[in-house]
Amino acid sequence: MDFDVESTTSTTDIDQSWRGYPQNQFGNWTPDQVGRSKMLEKCLGNESSTIYWTDVDDDRSFASPDIEGNHGTMVVGSDNEDRFWDILQKERPENVRVRSIFVDDLTSPVLRMLGTTYNIEPFFFTSSINWIPSRYQEAPVNNTGDRKSRYSILDITITLPFVRTLRKDSRSSPTPLTTSSRNQHSGCFPSEWYVYQDPYIHIPTSVLDGSMLFIDLLAIHMIRDVKTSTIISYHPESTWCRTSAKRLNSLMQLVGGSVYWQKIFEKSKDPTLLFLAILWYPLYAWDESFELLYTHVSELESKVLQTNDMELTRDLHVLQAHLLHYRSLLHNFEVSVQFIAKTHNPAMDSSEVSERDESEKLMKTESENLLSEIDRLEKRREMLTNRLKNVMDLAFATINLNDSTQTRELTEATVRDSAAMKQVSFFSETKISYLTMIFLPASFLASVFGMNVGEFSNGGLQTLAHYAEVTVSLTLLTIYVVVTFQTHSTFHDHNAPFLRRAVWPVLTFWKMMYKLREKPAEDMV
Repeated sequence: MDFDVESTTSTTDIDQSWRGYPQNQFGNWTPDQVGRSKMLEKCLGNESSTIYWTDVDDDRSFASPDIEGNHGTMVVGSDNEDRFWDILQKERPENVRVRSIFVDDLTSPVLRMLGTTYNIEPFFFTSSINWIPSRYQEAPVNNTGDRKSRYSILDITITLPFVRTLRKDSRSSPTPLTTSSRNQHSGCFPSEWYVYQDPYIHIPTSVLDGSMLFIDLLAIHMIRDVKTSTIISYHPESTWCRTSAKRLNSLMQLVGGSVYWQKIFEKSKDPTLLFLAILWYPLYAWDESFELLYTHVSELESKVLQTNDMELTRDLHVLQAHLLHYRSLLHNFEVSVQFIAKTHNPAMDSSEVSERDESEKLMKTESENLLSEIDRLEKRREMLTNRLKNVMDLAFATINLNDSTQTRELTEATVRDSAAMKQVSFFSETKISYLTMIFLPASFLASVFGMNVGEFSNGGLQTLAHYAEVTVSLTLLTIYVVVTFQTHSTFHDHNAPFLRRAVWPVLTFWKMMYKLREKPAEDMV
C-alpha cells in the first residue's frame, strides 16, 4: 500500500461474478489499489494457463483426475474460460482428501476464478508477485470455515524465496538471452537481484564450471476443510528461473510414491502434513546450493594460497555479502516451518481424540525434522562464512606482508641514500673549509694593503715579497688554529686531547717521515 496516495472509495457497481474479483469478495480492494499492486497487470502477458491437477484420496493414493480427458492437465485460454469455471464449481468425489491445483503462466481470468471460488485473500497474489516473504492464516473457526463460501475453509499461506542451483549439464539450462527477451521476462526477479553479465542469475552468477545459483519462489495457498482441502500453487511465468507448476506437480507424485509419507498419511488425515512435504523441496534446493558454494569457496582458497591477485578479494566479498543475505532467507524458512507447526487446524477438531493426538504428534515430529535440517543448513552457511573470513584474512595478510617487505626495502634504500648524501655533504664542507683557510688570509691582507692610509700608501713602500711573506705566515697560522680546534680531522685521531691536537704539525711530519723510511724497505723486499 502506498501511504503517500490518498485512498478512494469506489462508487462503481461491483460485478458479483468471477470477473469482479477481488472487489466481489473483498470490498476494501478498490480498482486503484488493485492497479498499484500490479496483481492483474503481471498476468496480462500470458495468453493461456496450463493447469496440473493431483488428487490425494482417502486410500492415500496420489492420482491425476481425468478432467477434460487430458489425464490431469488442462490448458485454459479465452475459448474455454467458462468451462474451467464450471469445473471449479463442480462437486468433488467424496473420497478426495486433498486436491492440488498447480498453475503455469497464470492469466488474469484464471486468477479471478481461483480467487472467487476459494475466496483467496488478494495479498497472496500481491506478495508472490512482489517477492514478499509472508505467512498467515485467516481467522480459523472450530469445525467449520470462517467465511461465506460453498466450502467451509481455513486458509494458510506461505510465500518463501529460496536459493536454487542450475547445473551446466541440466537440460533446462538457459540459452543466451537478448535485451528484448530479458525485458520481456523481467518479472522473473526483482530488479535489485539482476546480474546483467548473466541474465536472471542471482549473484554470485557463474559459480563453478558454468553452474549457477539464483533465487526461486515457492508460493502456496492451502484451503483446509473438514471434508476436502485444496492446495493452490502460484506460477505467474513458466521460465527456467522459476520452478514450474509441472515440476511441482511431478514432485507431488513422488511424495505419493514414498513409503515414508504413505505411512504418515495412513496415520493422519491432516492435509497440513502434505504442506510440510512440499517444503522439503526448497530444503533440498538449499542443500544442493551450499554444496556448490562449498566447492567454489574451496577453489577460491586454493587460488588465494597460490597467487596474490587482488581481484580475488572482490569475489570473496561478493560471496560474503550473499551468504549474509542467505541468512535472512534461511531465517524466513525457519519461521515459516514454525508458523505451520504452531498454527492449529480447527478442521481436525471433529476427528477422534486418538487421531487428533496422533496428528499433532506427527506434525511436531515432521516440523522438528525440517527445523533440524534448516539448522544444519544455517550451520553450514556459518561454516562457509567463517572460511571466507579466514581466506580474506589470509589474502589481506599476504598483501600486508608484501607491502611490509617493499616498505623495508624502500627504507633501506633511503638510509643508504641518506648516508651517501651525508658523506658527500661532509666532504663538500671540508673542502670549502680548506679553501677558505687558503684564500681568507690573502683576501684579508689584500684588503688591508689596499686601504687608503698613510702607513701603506705613502711612497709605495710595500712590495710583493712583503705581501707574500705576511700572507703565507698568516695562512699557516690559520690552518694550524682551525685543525687544532677540530675534533674530526685527518691530521689527528678522533676526539684526541687538546694537547695532542696542538702538536699535530709535528706528528704529521713524523708520520710522513716514517712512511718515507718504510717505503724503501718495502721496495727492497
